[in-house]
Amino acid sequence: QVRLVESGGGLVQAGGSLRLSCAASGGTFSSKAVAWFRQAPGKEREFVTGIAWSSSNTVYADSVKGRFTISGDNAKNTVYLQMNSLKPEDTAVYYCAARPRRISGLPYEYDNWGQGTQVTVSS
Repeated sequence: QVRLVESGGGLVQAGGSLRLSCAASGGTFSSKAVAWFRQAPGKEREFVTGIAWSSSNTVYADSVKGRFTISGDNAKNTVYLQMNSLKPEDTAVYYCAARPRRISGLPYEYDNWGQGTQVTVSS
């Protein structure tokens, strides 16, 4: 199975930007849907955004529309999450996940997960 490797988290002030990366190690994202989820302390894991690799279709949670952008780089087998205008409520561990073909907002429908990367937004 392809291993998902996330990077790019960190500490940023409110209003700032970060870019997360999710690289496919040992394989590709061909015919996959790749999503970003996040989980804050004491809260359930929630869908942030997803991209269908073959069609480049994207889906966003309402809470991040207009601020976050997901994109894919075929040559690097990497999915990016560009996060702008960050808010303290965006603080969470961010996970990338992959499943066959179709984007889903449900965590249990993904069978491959990265290790997570911490994003902290200070007010």
